[in-house]
Amino acid sequence: MMASIIPQLKNIGKSATLQINEASSDLEKKGRKVYRFGFGQSPFPVPAPVVNELKKYANEKSYLPVEGLYELRQVIADHYVSEQSLDVASKNILVGPGSKELMYILQMVLKCTVIIPSPSWVSYEPQSIILNKKHTFLDTSYELKWKITADVLEEKCKDIKGLKLLIFNYPNNPTGLSYTISELKSIAKICKNNNVLVLSDEIYSRLHHRNDHISVSKYYPEGTIITSGLSKWCGAGGWRLGTMIIPDELEKIRQAIINVSSETFSCVSSPIQYASVMAYKDKKYINDYLFHSRRILKLIGDHCYEELKNAEVKLHKHDGGFYLFPDFSNHSSSLHSKGIRTSSQFCEQLLSDTGVALLPGSAFCRPKNEFTARLAYVNFDGARALKLSKKSKSIDFSASELGEVLNPVSAGIKFLIDWLNKKN
Repeated sequence: MMASIIPQLKNIGKSATLQINEASSDLEKKGRKVYRFGFGQSPFPVPAPVVNELKKYANEKSYLPVEGLYELRQVIADHYVSEQSLDVASKNILVGPGSKELMYILQMVLKCTVIIPSPSWVSYEPQSIILNKKHTFLDTSYELKWKITADVLEEKCKDIKGLKLLIFNYPNNPTGLSYTISELKSIAKICKNNNVLVLSDEIYSRLHHRNDHISVSKYYPEGTIITSGLSKWCGAGGWRLGTMIIPDELEKIRQAIINVSSETFSCVSSPIQYASVMAYKDKKYINDYLFHSRRILKLIGDHCYEELKNAEVKLHKHDGGFYLFPDFSNHSSSLHSKGIRTSSQFCEQLLSDTGVALLPGSAFCRPKNEFTARLAYVNFDGARALKLSKKSKSIDFSASELGEVLNPVSAGIKFLIDWLNKKN
């Protein structure tokens, strides 16, 4: 039987993040030591009270409302009111099987041109391609800390007719960088004046290392849709629970997403939803968990940053999440001598030679010949790190207190630097 596939899938492969995770696992099965800096998965365990709730509700089997369990939507709304001072009610919340799915459906229901910053998360552009959406890129640069500017956005808007959807993500994947209040206000103003809806992907907001995240929705509430979920700050990537906040002004969009959801995923797993209520409700435990998570991630990110900087790798210090976006162009002569001309070749050869797994900048919509890559500093025992951080009496928790927990990270960074400096 001859099968015909829609043409836009011709150049769509498996997600780069899933590929690097599978490639790393395959190497480990062959007995290779792999330093997993490629896949952006939280190293920390799901908080114990949340796990206990999952056990408690394991027998729940009824279909829940498409938009999500009411109790869950209410505690999520309460969180945004108390933590972000946003005007959010339960009716504004949608719950889906990961924010990835919700973002896909949002693109599906909108008649718009999608504006994507470069670099950006690996799935934004493929989703647009699958849906046959018009999309365009906002270029950034190392000098501007890989951030979009109001001027560049305004110029881009001049060339696009009709509704525009700006995908905005911070703390950013892949750069780990965030935006100032002044930058957010400037971008919000341009969006208001140019018929731009903002999809603000704030999945890393609770992992801002200074706990200082401010949503762009504060300055553009009527035109901002916020997505988040449990995967990053709650260590529950495989649970697949994402959230979306849609303001009253965009009620038609909310209803359209609900309608599509009812004909696709129906609802998120019932036990997962019941358990997730505790992730937002148990503030004392979760706030302590997040305090220690943030300071551990900052410490390990600082360690990676300093080591790479001392090795003459260009990079910016992180604001949140667990990513760095190093630029290896200072080593281009050495890389060229190895026959390496693209970021993909760079990462493939590095993995083959050293077992160090990074993702190439080209996976994040950067030029193929640009020697950038994403480094996810999650290659450590998160459960043990949490115990050590909670045990510490020091305000200034240090790398020495992590002891052996830091070893896999340090070893991976050392192999990377030694490989960069190795003469052919």
